Amino acid sequence: MAKEKRSLQAVVGETTYAVWIDMLRQLVPSGRTHRIAPVVAAMLQYAAIVAHEQFEAEPEEHSVAQSLLFACELYDVDRVNSEIGDITQRLFTDAGVAFKRTNVRGESYSIMEEIWHEFLHWYDMPWES
Repeated sequence: MAKEKRSLQAVVGETTYAVWIDMLRQLVPSGRTHRIAPVVAAMLQYAAIVAHEQFEAEPEEHSVAQSLLFACELYDVDRVNSEIGDITQRLFTDAGVAFKRTNVRGESYSIMEEIWHEFLHWYDMPWES
């Protein structure tokens, strides 16, 4: 599967993916990054769980499932980006919404970094440290 054509739909199915796209289409334009990031991270976590259940330790090489499962083992935002960045951006593209934003100071940023941070730290419980 060509990298630019990869989609979470391959793992979660057409119906779930269509709901996610509709959610993003409605929520992202006026949504705050700190609220959108955990929602999308949850989508990615769910897709990783489904990938694990469907393929266990044998996902197809270079597949969306393999990328999700590998990303779950990473601890670096840049490496997560290299594994699932295209998949995450595809969600936003399919929903027709922007993941690049400008803050009140006029500085550009991407929602993606916050999403990957939430994804990486999904199971962290800082109060237990």
